[in-house]
Amino acid sequence: MSPSKARRSPSPQERQRDPERTRRAIVDAAVAEFAAHGYAGARIAAIATRAGVNQQLISYYFDGKEGLYRAISDRWRERQAELVDPGSPLPEQVRRYAMEAVENPDGVRLLAWSGLEYTGPGSDPDHDGRSRSLSGAVEPIRAAQAAGRLPADLDPACVLVMLMSAAMATTTLPHVVAGVCDADPRSPEFVRHYADQVAALARHLGLDVTAD
Repeated sequence: MSPSKARRSPSPQERQRDPERTRRAIVDAAVAEFAAHGYAGARIAAIATRAGVNQQLISYYFDGKEGLYRAISDRWRERQAELVDPGSPLPEQVRRYAMEAVENPDGVRLLAWSGLEYTGPGSDPDHDGRSRSLSGAVEPIRAAQAAGRLPADLDPACVLVMLMSAAMATTTLPHVVAGVCDADPRSPEFVRHYADQVAALARHLGLDVTAD
């Protein structure tokens, strides 16, 4: 949306009537801006223009850029709860994450950007929240290994990282996908096929298990 076409800033009366709609509009705009430019490259002014609101509202509702980023992370964790039933087998969980390249491409791009910009915990505005959301994720893989279904020479934590990386590959390695698979990495049909393949790999690793 160009600045000339941005919606006018809501009046105080409008904000009082529907503050949640205003917050949603800002978060939607921020997701698009952060996905396009990363945390460091995103601009509050650009987010306000995308949302059609006064820039001061971002400070009012989110206390600035870092608070807005954490709000986006909270939304992603809500999305995770919708996306993956903790009781579903791990291959199905991986398949659904891979399908996010179609269902929620900005969310996947945002996660990729957070990795590219990472230089340590201090560089990640949501380091603590991310750590909490990942705690326990490796346990089903450890359980599979303890049951003799996963080879003993594999590190369960590294396997989880590999599966997460594989699930994101249509977003993070589209040029490789295009060259190796001779396919459009953004095609829903290919992403569906690829997601099924990642799930099949997890099954072949003996990871058809569920979290407790």
